[in-house]
Formats: sequence, C-alpha cells, structure tokens
Amino acid sequence: MQKKQQIPLKMKDVIREQIIGNALTALQKLPSERELCDLFSLTRISVKEALKSLEAEGLIYREDRRGWFVSPPRIQYNPLSRCHFKQMVSEQNRIAETQLVNINTIMAPSEHAKILQLKELTEIHIIERLRYIDGRVVLFVENCLISDFFPHIIEEDLNQSLTQLYQEKYNFSTSRSRFDVIPTTAPAHVAKALNLSAGQQVLKICRVNYNQYEEIIDCEFEYWRPDSVMISIDSIEH
Repeated sequence: MQKKQQIPLKMKDVIREQIIGNALTALQKLPSERELCDLFSLTRISVKEALKSLEAEGLIYREDRRGWFVSPPRIQYNPLSRCHFKQMVSEQNRIAETQLVNINTIMAPSEHAKILQLKELTEIHIIERLRYIDGRVVLFVENCLISDFFPHIIEEDLNQSLTQLYQEKYNFSTSRSRFDVIPTTAPAHVAKALNLSAGQQVLKICRVNYNQYEEIIDCEFEYWRPDSVMISIDSIEH
C-alpha cells in the first residue's frame, strides 16, 4: 500500500524537476496519459492524480481534447494599477492580443443590475472578448457597460483597450474600482472559449468601475486560467 502511494509522487517529482530545470519548456506538450502510464508503470488513476496535483501547483495546464502542456510563467496582475491589459502584459515583456467574441445589448438582468446598483430597467451592452498572452488564450472577459454612458460605442473597434476608449471618446477616467476574487468552475461558454473541460476551475474576478464623478459606469467579469495569473498588490504605488 505504501509503495502505491509513493509512485505518483515520484512521477510528480520527475516532471516538476524537468520543468524547473527547463528540460521541459513553456507550452511544450507532455506525453499522453497512456504514455505516462507506461513510462512510470502507473495506473491511469494514479497518473491523473499526479497531473492534477502539478496543475494545482501551476506547473502544467490541460486543454480539452488536446492534452497536458507546460505552463508559461504567470503574469503579475496588480488590481490597484490603472494600466490596461496590453500595457500590463507588455511591461512584463510578453505579447498581448484581444479578440472580440460577441456584443449583446439587453435590459440588465438581475445579477448585473445588482452589481451596477441600478434602481430601474436599464439597457446595458455586454461585450465578450478573449485575451491572449504569447499566443495562448488565458482570459475570457465580459464587459457590462451602462449604455447611456457610452452612445454608439458598439460601432467602435472593441478589440482595443476599453480604458483608452473611455478616456479618448467619452472623457471618462476610472477613479476607483471594487474587486471580488473568486475561485470557481468555468461556465460552459467560458470553458469552451478557454479550451477547458466542463467544470474545470478558473479564477473569476468581478470588477466594478467608477468614473471621476463617482458614478458606476460598468462592471466586468474576468475568467482567468488559474495557472496563467498571479495577483500581486503593492499599495505603495497608490
């Protein structure tokens, strides 16, 4: 019985050492689970347990129907910073891309109305976007804008930074933001967009933004691959 408990740990140690020593490099595909069973003389269950443990450490990640890969270094995300996604990623010598997925204009559902503190029926724009770091999709974002603040915004190029668009076209700057950070499972549409299996864990960040007049103008739901990001807060800068 003790021997069976030690074997998965050996596999974890070998893969961890290979990653830390750069023998296995970022984005490199690991052998299949069947191949790992043969390499380490393990059962499929033991291999899955070891891989999930390495995933929990942020060393590897899984893509649905594609297998397991070595995780790139995490991006450092400081919620107190006012810089937009592309700037944040570029300052860490990484490459950022944004892809517009969908735009929907609706009356605010109850969940959104509560977060936006709406007291009456109010139209909002829901802008769904995917964000990539070094060509890998890591983040699904739903920006929920109170449409009265942003006339004709859906006619703009929404692949660009919304923070910059708010400033340049609508003269809004973000005076403050409120954050809720919640580890949770990915909704079906988010899992599909991020190449995750149904029910796989993500890091959900809900952010509510206030303009310079202390008015709530939008909120956003960020769904991060948990191995791709590290929350790093330094209050001295602010």
